[in-house]
Parts: sequence; C-alpha cells; structure tokens
Amino acid sequence: MHGEEIVIEIARNARAASYSVAGLSSEKKNVALHAIAKALVERTEEILQENLRDLAAGELAGLSKALLDRLRLTPERISAMADGVRQVAELTDPVGVELERILRPNGLDIRKVSTPIGVIGIIYESRPNVTIDCAALCLKSGNAVILRGGKEAFHSNSILARILSATLVANGIAEHAVQFIPTTDRVALGVMLKQSKYIHAIIPRGGEGLIRFVAENSTIPVIKHYDGICNLYIDKNANGDMATEIAINAKCQRPGVCNAIENLLIHKDVVEKILPQVASALVAKGVELRGDVAACACVSGMKPATEQDYRTEYLDLILAVKVVDSLESAIVFINEYGSAHSDTIITLDEATAEKFLCGVDSATVYWNASTRFTDGYEFGFGAEIGISTDRLHARGPVGLRELCTYKYKIYGNGQVR
Repeated sequence: MHGEEIVIEIARNARAASYSVAGLSSEKKNVALHAIAKALVERTEEILQENLRDLAAGELAGLSKALLDRLRLTPERISAMADGVRQVAELTDPVGVELERILRPNGLDIRKVSTPIGVIGIIYESRPNVTIDCAALCLKSGNAVILRGGKEAFHSNSILARILSATLVANGIAEHAVQFIPTTDRVALGVMLKQSKYIHAIIPRGGEGLIRFVAENSTIPVIKHYDGICNLYIDKNANGDMATEIAINAKCQRPGVCNAIENLLIHKDVVEKILPQVASALVAKGVELRGDVAACACVSGMKPATEQDYRTEYLDLILAVKVVDSLESAIVFINEYGSAHSDTIITLDEATAEKFLCGVDSATVYWNASTRFTDGYEFGFGAEIGISTDRLHARGPVGLRELCTYKYKIYGNGQVR
C-alpha cells in the first residue's frame, strides 16, 4: 500500500479497536500495563540496538548535543520508562465515573458518566519515551492511540511500538489499540490530520513550528499549547526573600521547559528595595537580564529590553524585566504578552492575590509558588500527556481525566414526550 492508504488503514483499524478498548476492565488494563513494563526491561538490549541506529543517523545529520541527549536511551532510562508505566497502572481508572446525576420530575434518571474520547493521535518529536508514556495513558483511559514520532527516533519508536503491540495481543487486547505510523514521509502526517471520521483528538508534542503546522492543517480537534511565555509578578506587598527564591526556581531549575518564566514584573514601589536582591541572585545563576528603563536604572549591567524580548520564549537563561505601576498594569501586561500557560504573583496581600488569580487569563495561575509546578505529576494526576492552553475540553496538564469526555445515560420506565 501507498503511504496515504497505510495511514487511512491505521486510522480505520484504530477506530474499530477503540470500541473494545473502551470496555476493558480496570484489571485487564492494569495487567497489560504491568506486562508492558516487564517487556521493556526484558528487551532492553534490543531497544538499545535500535536506538544506536537513530543516534548514529542523528550525528551524521548534525543534531545538537541537546537533541541527541533527548534521543538517547540507556538502561536507566528504559527502566524509568517501565516504572512510569507501572505508575499509570496504579492510577485510578477515569472511565465510568458518575460526574453528575439529575432526577427529573417525570421520573427520568439522567447520569453524566465519563467515557473515553475514542481514538487519539499523538504527534511528537525526539524523545522515544513519549511512545511509551502516551500509549500507557491512552490505554488506561480506554482510548486507542495512533503514534506518529519524528524521523530522528524512527528506529527506537518502531521497536517500542512492536513491543507494545505484541504485549497487548498476548494479554487479549485488540492488536490495533496502539499503532505506530511506519513512515517518516511528511505526506503521511498530512493524511493523518484529515482522518476526522476515525480520529477524535490530536495532541502534538514538540516545538512551536510542529504544533502550528498541526493546528493549521488538522480537521480534527487539537489539544495543544504553542509556547510557554510565563510571567512572575512581584507585588508591592511581596516578601523579598520569597520573591528571590521563587524567581530562581522558576527561571533556573530547568530554563528549557515550557513552565519556566520568561518575564519578571515588579511593582514600582519596591523596585529599589527588592529588584537588586532578585537580580543579583539571578545573575549569580548565570541569567542575562534585559529590562526597561526603570529596571536598568536600578540594576547596573542590565541590558535594555526590546518589545520583542517580552514576547519571546527563550528557553534559556535570559529573563526580561519590567517595572509596572499597579496590579492592574501587571494583569494587562500578562494577558497581552503571556501565552496563557503559567503565571504567578508574589504578595502577602490576599485580596491582591485573588484579583490576580481571577484577572490573569491563563491555564494555571499561582500565588506565592513557582510556575514550575505546572506538571501532571506535581498536580497529583500521576502523569500527563501534555499541557493545554486551549479553552475547550482540557486546560492545563492533560492527564487521564482529560483523556476522557462524557456521555449521558438516561434511565426511564416508559416515559414519552
């Protein structure tokens, strides 16, 4: 078959499999997940051999050290993948939960119950562990999944997909519950994004370019975020030591992730009191600061910021600083320049904090805490399949519950309208 026919066949098979996957018991799903974890460990050497093929090709293609590190698998990383699958098995099954019940005067018993979305397509780059993580989460939530990994990890993803498929079949689960698109042809991606008859949601994981391509070309709903321009606002009633500690964590712990801050705002009344302390600590950690006129006047050595600096996700040790006149100004700035991902306020005033939490239109909004907590595991979801800044269906970390929708079950005894 040609590439287009292969993708359509995969989508059709996934839809057929999704009906049986949706009805699997928690026990059957958990047994299969533990079997997957065991198979990963037992076939470690085989996985590593395929991964070496990808690494060799990546070096020839001139991939950066950072990308090669994301691509690289080790016995320890494979073991961690297996542990992650076991953790998913221990999570509460989200399927079949009664969300709401309505008893009507005519005797109808209406129950709103969580149910799997159906077929989920995952489009991702670089990291082979995504193959396992996403497959485990989709299986646990009763969904069939189609995996489309990047060409740089093709051999690694292929062997992992074969292990998944063989293990599912061995445990009595539909062979096509988890499928991997066996081609790196970009045409296949375009075809996949048009299969709205069979695929019910697309989740892209990767750089902004990939995500925008998916969103602009998909006829299927996309759960996504484009970038993470996260903001930290130091209010006039902030504790300086707390502000410093949170700023260091939010920017420096892992600057290359989507929930690290890119902008630091500070109220004009505490610029001279708090900003030098915060700036000194950030610079000591290797952060390059770029500020407006007021910020630069307070901190020697700070570079002037441009308009574009406040709109850029650097994913690096670069931070834009701005002095604001009020809480309201900070909220307006964040809603204009941020990406609706994660934003935090540092203040000792509860009323101010509540205005910030209500006024900032982002998926996750914090009071006196680091934005680095925007993560499925940190939220107690156990795991996540991505972060969403969309308004509909899912927002924030997308865990098992967000991989379900709902339907209404109506119980009657002969009612007619």
